Amino acid sequence: MSFQKAQRKQAKLRLALAGPSGSGKTYSSLLIAQGLAPEGRIALIDTERGSGELYSDLADYDAAPLAPPFTPERYIQLIHEAEQAGYAVLIIDSLSHAWTGQGGVLDLHDKATLASRSGNSFMSWREVTPLHNALVDAIIGANLHVIATMRTKTAYDLVDDGKGGKRPIKVGLAPVQREGMEYEFTVVMDLSVDSHIATAAKDRTRLFDGRHFTPTPDTGATLRAWLDSGVDPVEASRARLDALKAQADAIDNVPHLENWWRARQGEILTLLPVDRERLTAHCAIRKGAILEALTPKPEGRRKGRGNGEDRTAPAAAIPAEQAA
Repeated sequence: MSFQKAQRKQAKLRLALAGPSGSGKTYSSLLIAQGLAPEGRIALIDTERGSGELYSDLADYDAAPLAPPFTPERYIQLIHEAEQAGYAVLIIDSLSHAWTGQGGVLDLHDKATLASRSGNSFMSWREVTPLHNALVDAIIGANLHVIATMRTKTAYDLVDDGKGGKRPIKVGLAPVQREGMEYEFTVVMDLSVDSHIATAAKDRTRLFDGRHFTPTPDTGATLRAWLDSGVDPVEASRARLDALKAQADAIDNVPHLENWWRARQGEILTLLPVDRERLTAHCAIRKGAILEALTPKPEGRRKGRGNGEDRTAPAAAIPAEQAA
């Protein structure tokens, strides 16, 4: 492994919108998606029994209903389908069902505990945690922008009503998902019921720090500009590949080539998988060329003057008595 200069690369957005019921999570997701991909297609996974299609007048998008059981595998299947279909943005509405819904991780954990002889709930996590990890990996690895909504546990607070009294308002607490799930996203926004105001709970872009705002398509456009301003990972990998191929071509013996390959493993691992395969093939060809250059070549034969015999033949082919 080796250290390299840190560079922010172009990437796909991983955005989470968290809030209590009525905070406008689906509505805000569609507005942001419009700004993220003004020319691209939007897909929506709807776990809310058709409510995801209530905003069809707001944006042009395709919805896929997801009914129970809300197993991680079914989410993963739809994520892969959206990616393969070429959608630019996928909205997962809601990701909370994969945790607390029927067939979700908590439900699977309870069933695993009941099925075990010991009834040890702690040991049951060994069975279901990999399923949730696979869902997280699918979200992070998908080659499209992902917006996930998450419900929050609801509580009520008393605020001034402007008339000398108090009125209750609904506030959201922690998202209904695995603890620490917010760390998997680029940006996490908390939405309030009052006016659907968004506040960044976590923001790696630093675009929304300290701001309180209503999400619009401009929010998505701002995020898209930030994402596109990084280094193109394909171009960066190709440039690194060309440099490594040039280094390999300058090596003229096999032991040095093998030592170079081992010493460059850290840099090689930063290549995209397709470029790693190209470099592996290139080095194999280079090794073959080095070995071929070291192999003695037989001397060529010259044609005789009409008698079919060689004018000059290799010494080894001349009988010993004639050579004497």
